[in-house]
Amino acid sequence: MTGRVSLAGLDFDKISEADLIRQVAAAITAGSGGTIVTPNVDICRRARRDPASRALVQSASLVVPDGMPLLWASRLAGDPLPERVTGADLIFSLSRAAETGSWPVFLVGGLPGTDGQPGVAELAAGRLAARFAGLKVAGAYSPPDRFDAAAGDISELTGLLEASQPRLVFVGLGFPKQELLIARLRAVLPQAWFIGCGAAIPFAAGQVSRAPAWVQRIGMEWSYRLLKEPRRLVRRYLADDLPFAFWLLAASGWHRLRRDRATSASSGSGQAS
Repeated sequence: MTGRVSLAGLDFDKISEADLIRQVAAAITAGSGGTIVTPNVDICRRARRDPASRALVQSASLVVPDGMPLLWASRLAGDPLPERVTGADLIFSLSRAAETGSWPVFLVGGLPGTDGQPGVAELAAGRLAARFAGLKVAGAYSPPDRFDAAAGDISELTGLLEASQPRLVFVGLGFPKQELLIARLRAVLPQAWFIGCGAAIPFAAGQVSRAPAWVQRIGMEWSYRLLKEPRRLVRRYLADDLPFAFWLLAASGWHRLRRDRATSASSGSGQAS
């Protein structure tokens, strides 16, 4: 169990990536499953205005921050989160742990293949298997176009999961689609850990490049992605997420200021009496 930090109406676990992996490993050894959600600023913005989205996040076993603005906000609030933990990093660090622990992994997400070519999930699985020689890849599945995660036919996918019995399932369909699918799949594999990993599968497949590490460290990965996909991301990043990030930082600082003032006033009253 971990302590939690409240930001934008969501509760984040105060846990590092290394501790998260240890906790998941201990749970798998004990035969327990769970779910991991990695909210970024965009997910926080949606969850703040939409109770259904907020419930999807809060139902997860572990909630960790994917975004430097969330770390900055926690520091301004006086209750800092240890570090950024992204789905794009977890797909590699958990696969490395799976190699060591002999846990089968399964990948769901990305575009399906055409003309007999493998889909993005299959490509990612192959690259992970090449990177971690002892990794047991239980399978990969790229859903059809316009797949309905909440009500679509998942019989083929559940059949594959039941047959292969993975212990880690990476689901990269974007929020909230991946979380809606995970909610349906948990009943099929209650002892597995499901990770909502967003764009991690195309990253692992080599279809999309990540920003350089130094760009990630200074919190500007979003600008790198915006340059790569301006048509798709310009409205989301500049019109929606950037104003929300500024609001979150200001609100966190103001919350701490009010709390510190209240604490000082309470201390002053106690001394006066």
